[in-house]
Amino acid sequence: MIEQLKKIWNIKDLRNSILFVVATLVIFRIVAHIPLPGVDVASLRQFFSNNQLLGLLNIFSGGTLQNFSVIVMGVGPFITASIILQLLTMVIPKLEELSKEGEYGQKKINQYTRLLTVPLSVLQGYGTIQLINQSAHNIFPDLTGFMMLKTLLTVTAGTIFLMWLGELISEKNIGNGISFLIFAGIIAGLPQFVQQAAVTFTEADFITYLLYAILTVGTVAGVVYITEAQRNIPVVYARHVRGSRMGGGSRSFLPLRLNMGGMIPIIFAISVVLFPSLIAQFFINAQTPWVANLAASTIAFFENQFYYGLFYFALVMIFTFFYASVIFHPEKIAENLQKQGGFIPGIRPGKHTQEYINTIKNRILLFGALFLSVIAVFPLVLQAFTNTSVLTIGGVSILIVVAVVIDIIKKIEAQIQMRAYDQV
Repeated sequence: MIEQLKKIWNIKDLRNSILFVVATLVIFRIVAHIPLPGVDVASLRQFFSNNQLLGLLNIFSGGTLQNFSVIVMGVGPFITASIILQLLTMVIPKLEELSKEGEYGQKKINQYTRLLTVPLSVLQGYGTIQLINQSAHNIFPDLTGFMMLKTLLTVTAGTIFLMWLGELISEKNIGNGISFLIFAGIIAGLPQFVQQAAVTFTEADFITYLLYAILTVGTVAGVVYITEAQRNIPVVYARHVRGSRMGGGSRSFLPLRLNMGGMIPIIFAISVVLFPSLIAQFFINAQTPWVANLAASTIAFFENQFYYGLFYFALVMIFTFFYASVIFHPEKIAENLQKQGGFIPGIRPGKHTQEYINTIKNRILLFGALFLSVIAVFPLVLQAFTNTSVLTIGGVSILIVVAVVIDIIKKIEAQIQMRAYDQV
């Protein structure tokens, strides 16, 4: 471990990149503690500690929502815009063609994502402010029309600022910038969590805290195992003769990851879970009685922890299979294997190979989807059994932290190996 750290420090470019990322994250955390004017921060934090739905939104804002800072929306609107563009790429032929044009196409799609982030920041900002203001007993006591306009402009500018910081981090090639910001928000909340747990700790809570510590370690181990787990399908490449030379005949394998979508299914599910409540805020004071009642019922439904947990669990399952169907195409894999002279032992090339790969994919996806769904509702189940809201570090947070750390390690190791090859 120490030798590896010495290698990293001795590589000037890599050392500078890491220091730049650390400095950027420090700026992010400083800005995250600059609250919007007129907000009762103490009451807001108490409200968040008892609301699982907004706690999830706080995670994906990078921990900025709990302080209601000038970057209160965090990277949430950018993530939503990215999801929308991914879905539109599937249904709009021009966007699909653009996505296949390499670097140029990716730059154009990124530009569209940035532009879409602006109106989404305004909409999500307004919905979030109204949701919290009504649910938390007027956190904004003087929220006039002009004050709302200034607040929306501020939070939109804050989202654009974070989007820019995330892109700067991504350019250093040691991890995804947006994931870094979410990761930093989660880690920054750990000292407060430990302090809160220590203050409320009593001898009667010893068994509960011990159980929670064991479950946390087990969850981390499970996340690492599932994140790295893969099913290797053996592939054999037939021998071929060209003139007097014989080639091919090699053996390889086709890796299928157990968790193909990573955090994306959970992000999709959270976006859908939050969307109805945010939209309902626009109609809570509607003049038409049935519209106002429907909006109130929608908000009450998602505030119910049991119904919210069931809905969230089902959405993660659905989106796991949905996203895998978007990024993984058995027909193309079977076609490429046939063109390269490869085949799966005991399986005929072509359609039979496609059906075999698709069957294996669905089997392993079932376990991956169940794991992600359990991780998603893990905090709800734990709080129901322990009857405490102090234990707020959930499975989603652990999943994000572990996934980001693994990605960072892999990116750094890749850069070390690349520089080692350059020196040979």
